Amino acid sequence: MKDIKKINDLHDLNAEIARLNLRRREQEAYLADQYTLLKAKVNAPMRYFQLITSRIPGVGMIKDITTSIGKSMQRKDADWLTRVLQFGAPLVLNRTLLKNAGWLKKAMVLLASETAIGQVNQDKISGLLNKVTSFIKPKKKKKKKKLEEGTIEKIAVMEQQAAILEDERFTDKT
Repeated sequence: MKDIKKINDLHDLNAEIARLNLRRREQEAYLADQYTLLKAKVNAPMRYFQLITSRIPGVGMIKDITTSIGKSMQRKDADWLTRVLQFGAPLVLNRTLLKNAGWLKKAMVLLASETAIGQVNQDKISGLLNKVTSFIKPKKKKKKKKLEEGTIEKIAVMEQQAAILEDERFTDKT
């Protein structure tokens, strides 16, 4: 470890700041260079694989299909139900319907089912169940409003007053 010099004045402080800034830039450049080298080493096997697969016809189509399936499986609205169905559907299909099917048929059906299940989520299923239950449930009967005793008395008093006023008008005219 270097001997640490004591900073005595402003000139020493500025010199130390300049030295530390220079050292920081050197270290950043070194780390950036090391990162570039590491990235090249890691990407080398992938470049070889892409080189080999680019020469094989039909690989591009399969790659497009798998990326579209991956995008549909990673939707923003995918919830626990969607993930469970995407995991469980291939198992159920392999055990039941595709028991004696060939590997190509299994692969095509499983890819199609996972894509279709990617569109299903908890909100859509609960909305469908709400529509079905609202269709099945009987309509609620409207209840007649019951008049309170006080309102009946008020109406009767008002009718009596109207009748008295009408009598007074009738008797005043004759």
